[in-house]
Amino acid sequence: HLQLVESGGGLVQPGGSLRLSCAVSGFILGMGSYAIGWFRQAPGKEREGVSCISRVGSGTNYADSMKGRLTVSRDKNTVYLQMNSLRPEDTAVYYCAAVRSPLCTPVVASYDYWGQGTQVTVSS
Repeated sequence: HLQLVESGGGLVQPGGSLRLSCAVSGFILGMGSYAIGWFRQAPGKEREGVSCISRVGSGTNYADSMKGRLTVSRDKNTVYLQMNSLRPEDTAVYYCAAVRSPLCTPVVASYDYWGQGTQVTVSS
């Protein structure tokens, strides 16, 4: 069955960078009818869409607050989220998720499978 496992989170100083990974198993990226999204949830806030990569490998960024600081990519069966110039307000648990659609969407309820999340903390 389909599984997603995030890694790469941690503590980083403001202005630093992190690359999150989402290892996907149970289907082959680019061949199955799934897009992979990245979401984040800060304490006391709703989960929000950050970025997404479609079945054909087209990336879309949703978080206006992270505009120009995100790059989503994939290699084989791993999806990456490169985050640069990180700010304290980027602190959250970051999740990857799969939606049974070739196209991306930022709608949380549309996603069928979720990883366990990885904590990103931006602090000096």
